Amino acid sequence: MMSSIPPLVAADFKNPEILLSGPVDYDMYRDFRTKLEPALAETGEGGRIHVELSTLGGDPEVARMMGEDIRFHSDLPPHRRFVFLGKAAIYSAGTTFMSFFAIENRYLTRGTRIMIHERKMSKTLQVEGPLTTCIAGVRATLHEIESSIAIQNEGFENLVRGSKVTMADVLEKAPSNWYIEANEAVALGLVTAII
Repeated sequence: MMSSIPPLVAADFKNPEILLSGPVDYDMYRDFRTKLEPALAETGEGGRIHVELSTLGGDPEVARMMGEDIRFHSDLPPHRRFVFLGKAAIYSAGTTFMSFFAIENRYLTRGTRIMIHERKMSKTLQVEGPLTTCIAGVRATLHEIESSIAIQNEGFENLVRGSKVTMADVLEKAPSNWYIEANEAVALGLVTAII
């Protein structure tokens, strides 16, 4: 998908308003929100807000919360633009967060890798008691898995929408951790350019 917005250059990323690194967790979310509020106040109804991230992953639900903040504040004033710059490693939950930015607003630094994988679960299901009551516990776990798959696939769809990557590609490669180098990410249309 071609964009009418000219690509940004390195100088545009000199002083990012929101600079994040480390695990995607509630501490990162608090840091993100602390930096988001002044950035919103400074840009007002328009302008660019730069978000720079480096992460080996973390909690996908925290990534979705941060992403929803980006989506919400992008939709409010029509002239505000959130731009993402991934540095070194954008793995797992970091890729989920990146998926909330439009492709024309996604950038990576040279040599950065993004990693896409399926959500993981570690749970022991103990089935004990009368057989008819055991069904409820088994169904609850099945519903949890099905809901998690649906949420995961929504994120995959956001990530690949407008790119050369299909959902079939992601569903085939994600179970074994799909690593994509920055140049390949550009060629696949997952990001706009390398900075």
